[in-house]
Amino acid sequence: MKSSFSDIINSDTPVLVDFFATWCGPCKTLGPILEQVKETLGDGVKIVKIDVDKNQPLAAKYQVRGVPTMILYKNGKQVWRQSGVLDKTALVDIINKS
Repeated sequence: MKSSFSDIINSDTPVLVDFFATWCGPCKTLGPILEQVKETLGDGVKIVKIDVDKNQPLAAKYQVRGVPTMILYKNGKQVWRQSGVLDKTALVDIINKS
C-alpha cells in the first residue's frame, strides 16, 4: 500500500524529498550523494525521491520549477528548501540542524 505524500512528510524523523527527473544530469549526480547521506544518518532521516514527470500534480502543488529540488520536512512542516546539488557534508549539516 502506498502512503500518501502528506502521511510521509508528517513524521518526527526529518524527511528529505528529492524532486528529480530521469533526464536531468545534476539529478544523476545527486543520487549517490543522497545514498551517502542515508548511510551517514541511517534512521535519522527518511529520503524520498519524487519523479516530477510521473508526479506532475505533486510537483506543481509544491511549486517545483527546476530539478533537482530538495525540500526538508519535519512534522509535516517545510524547514528547508533548495534547488541544485549539494555535497554530503552540507546536507548532513542541514538535516542535523532541523
